Amino acid sequence: MSPSALQLAQARLRAAFPPEGLFAEKDFLFSPQPLFLDAATVQQLERLGHRLQLFQRAANELYYRSLSGKAPAWVADYLDRGKPAELLDFARQKKFRAELPRVIRPDLLLTQEGFAITELDSVPGGIGLTGWLSQTYAGAGFDIVGGGDGMMRGFRSILGEKADILVSEESSTYRPEMQWLARCVAEAKWTVQSAEHAKPTAESLYRFFELFDLPNIPGIQRVLENSAHITPPIKPWLEEKLWLALFWMRPLRDFWRRELRENHWLELQKHIPMSWVLDPTPLPHHAVIPGLEIHSWDELAAFSQKQRDLVLKVSGFSPEAWGSRGVTIGSDVSQTEWAAAIAGALADFPHHPNVLMRFAHTRLIEHPYFDPATGEVRTMKGRVRLCPYYFVTDGEVRLGGALATIVPADKKIVHGMRDAILVPVGQA
Repeated sequence: MSPSALQLAQARLRAAFPPEGLFAEKDFLFSPQPLFLDAATVQQLERLGHRLQLFQRAANELYYRSLSGKAPAWVADYLDRGKPAELLDFARQKKFRAELPRVIRPDLLLTQEGFAITELDSVPGGIGLTGWLSQTYAGAGFDIVGGGDGMMRGFRSILGEKADILVSEESSTYRPEMQWLARCVAEAKWTVQSAEHAKPTAESLYRFFELFDLPNIPGIQRVLENSAHITPPIKPWLEEKLWLALFWMRPLRDFWRRELRENHWLELQKHIPMSWVLDPTPLPHHAVIPGLEIHSWDELAAFSQKQRDLVLKVSGFSPEAWGSRGVTIGSDVSQTEWAAAIAGALADFPHHPNVLMRFAHTRLIEHPYFDPATGEVRTMKGRVRLCPYYFVTDGEVRLGGALATIVPADKKIVHGMRDAILVPVGQA
């Protein structure tokens, strides 16, 4: 691009940006172009949606089998820890049994081998932001994954013509993007309401709050009980990160192979890093934890910095379990800090299980961005997180778009921040 064309591109981006923003009190860096992925990688992303739908369906089925005694009881025991009995009673109602999230959004780290799945977000932010970015960059002539209106069409397909979008104070950062979406799809009658003061008028309800936040939302129980269609569904067991650890557990191997089918099971193995649940239950004297080859977590706490190529994170149902909170990268902390994090995770097991995951080494890329101070185009060497958004309607999974977050190379946690570039994904 010539200097004049770049200046024009920056001016168009800023002119198109909603006046109230898309993230409350959050800034990010603009770029003159999307993040381009080759056709093979885009095809992988498109296929991933179906595999993750099968995975969530199987996870839901495994939970219910565990409750009924048709699968190991410890599965439901893990997933129910720290959750109020009244919430579990409500969520387990027979009428909800088959309900699954209608938006599937994994967090993918771009690696030399492809990508690594580090999380499945059940209440994902970024839908409106990705919609705006896709629309704006497609309007500038770029070939955007999902198309310029893919996010809007996808969100509309799961909500219908009339819906209420409830956003809690805990999640208020994302209220502007939901307001933009409601305005953008003008022919649909969507209202964006505070979850704390909600007065729903539609049968369809979109829940933009985590279930741990329910005690802070007065009157929400009545709202949930009176709503015919709620997405994401009120299923706290599906909002746990430890599903990625359950995927690797040997006693569940036959279940996953059967429910996912062999080819999908093998493909997911390529993308889900080896993970473990930090369960303090002592092992028999002859046993070791597979993949770590240790007999007790005390050995893990004593790992050297080189051995600590691991990430420790809170699994779910906690304010520490979303964003970049509740995460410890083993190689980034001292021996004392690592041992303390392990001890804390084990002590917290009765209420908030923690997950240990192999650290996924991201590949470095270079991407242009506009310097916010001067307007000049600079190049960042950084790491990439991809967030594809899949919308599930009548059993069909469609990729609506994908958000790329690019952070400076010295950042180990790839997350939205002031010095991150946020762009849609385009096909090269």
